[in-house]
Amino acid sequence: MKKYLSFCIVLFFTNFTINAQDLPTNPDPGKCYVKCITKDSFKEVTETVEVSPEYSTIEVIPATYKIVEEKVLVKEASKKLVYVPAVYETVEVSYVSKEGRNDIEVIPASFGNDSKTFETYPKTSGWEYKVLEDCPSVNKEACVAACFVEYPAQFEDVQQITLAADASTNNIPVAQEMATYQKRVVKTPARIDEVEIPAEYATIKKRVVDTPAKTVTKTIPAKTQTVTRTVLDVKGGISSWEAVDCKLLSPTVLPIFYELGSARLTSASKKTIDETLLPLLKDSNVSIEIMSHTDSRGDDSFNLALSNERAKSVVNYLVSKGITRSRLIARGFGETKLTNKCSNGVECSEAEHQQNRRTEFRILGNN
Repeated sequence: MKKYLSFCIVLFFTNFTINAQDLPTNPDPGKCYVKCITKDSFKEVTETVEVSPEYSTIEVIPATYKIVEEKVLVKEASKKLVYVPAVYETVEVSYVSKEGRNDIEVIPASFGNDSKTFETYPKTSGWEYKVLEDCPSVNKEACVAACFVEYPAQFEDVQQITLAADASTNNIPVAQEMATYQKRVVKTPARIDEVEIPAEYATIKKRVVDTPAKTVTKTIPAKTQTVTRTVLDVKGGISSWEAVDCKLLSPTVLPIFYELGSARLTSASKKTIDETLLPLLKDSNVSIEIMSHTDSRGDDSFNLALSNERAKSVVNYLVSKGITRSRLIARGFGETKLTNKCSNGVECSEAEHQQNRRTEFRILGNN
């Protein structure tokens, strides 16, 4: 009996030709083979950035005064003549009524603005599978292309405040205040008998500096901000060929149902996943794609969003069962891939609409 070898080899490389050395050696009849693609893995790095510098403020405590008393001479002693008395004149005498001082003027700190750019997500590249449009096979999804794509890095600007000049002080001199008092002095002394005339004194008050002005410096601490970045941890790529069941390479419809207008899985659907997808994923290293579809009833954009959420529900359920998320891809197609004529405006039976409300899976490769 004639045996046929079936290889699901639809790899597309730009400027690269697949030759016999690229194919699996010693293939088994009736088996399909896929290239293993290891996806890039990433990790998060947290950094602390100074967004406002440390600076100082200065508070001035003014000088204080006290009042003191001083005894001063207001009339000199003299002698009185019996026949020719002495003659006096009045003069002005200056004195310091308030001592001078230095006031302190505070010049506040001045600031500037700056920014720093951080790479929040690195430039990445890797292999992705796509269906070839010009596939010679009747089953279009039997032709899968592995395309090498690149995604640019992502950046984020963080605003920063910089210290242009710290706080400082200037001394401002304040002049002393003067006052005068009058006193009488002898202009012409007595010429005959001299009679002693005692001096006269008075008490004056004046304000003098008790404690000089001073400053108190306070340090304002710097402010920081935490920035989290995603960086490439391990670079993925294409590894070796591995055999898979050929029927698993084509989309397989699963009897998975949801509550009306919801992405919540029913108990029956969870049981279906436990009996079909879970054993396949636990017994191998394959990656699978979950594809969810809706019928044409309702808003198109709502159906697309709903199908995406339903596919994610299956992925999240598998992750809760211990399957690595990197092995699972969720895709929602809404009503874009109907299996029959039941598009918008076409009257169909409930059974016909049910054919379009389906969830499919297919194997993409091994991890």
